[in-house]
Amino acid sequence: MGADNFGFTVDGIEVEASSGQSVIQACDAAGIYIPRLCYHPDLEPAGNCRVCTCKINGRNGAACVTPAAHGMVVENNTRQLTDDRRAIIEMLFVEGNHPCPYCVASGNCELQALGYRLGMTAPPQPYQWPERKIDATHPDIYLDHDRCILCSRCIRASRMEDGKTVFGFQGRGIAMRLNIDAEGGLGDTQMAAIDKAASVCPVACIVIKRDSYRVPNGHRRFDTAPIGSDIEAKRKQVKS
Repeated sequence: MGADNFGFTVDGIEVEASSGQSVIQACDAAGIYIPRLCYHPDLEPAGNCRVCTCKINGRNGAACVTPAAHGMVVENNTRQLTDDRRAIIEMLFVEGNHPCPYCVASGNCELQALGYRLGMTAPPQPYQWPERKIDATHPDIYLDHDRCILCSRCIRASRMEDGKTVFGFQGRGIAMRLNIDAEGGLGDTQMAAIDKAASVCPVACIVIKRDSYRVPNGHRRFDTAPIGSDIEAKRKQVKS
């Protein structure tokens, strides 16, 4: 262990971290998967979705925005945390419109994949069936507000990676919605299909036209392995 490295435990497993790493970054490197939705390794963390909440030194905290520290004790894989995470995913399903069987993102959708991983069946809450519009004014991208889960990935990517201000939030609380910086629709913005913001959406809110079925159903990211399997494979390699 280097001079700038230190250790802490996750569910009793020793994890090595380095200065500046968050809990989720250290766990990813160690092959321990912490469920997440708003977190993306290429973007600054926001702590919006709370799916990555762990019990850290006895108190709940979002792993994506909590700095790793020497000797900290993290609980990640417990029944209570799984129940809490499943409840968040269920609420996201009922607050939007997510027809998974015929959605263009089926098999690539992180929300869908987390529902499977966390054992979600039928949400106990009533579906809200919101009426939201599809913005197809852009020649290469369409924006489906029905699928938006307010993760803010596109906002952070547009501002920090693309150097633009295409996306933002409008309203507060249950009335919060994704907004764009043009009255005429996405086609009047500086958005481009090659932008980082076009590729980080975890669901099917931002979709690149003419690209949805290049990889057929049954061969997509989460069709053959649960979400997080790529991270957990790192631990298996270390053990072997």
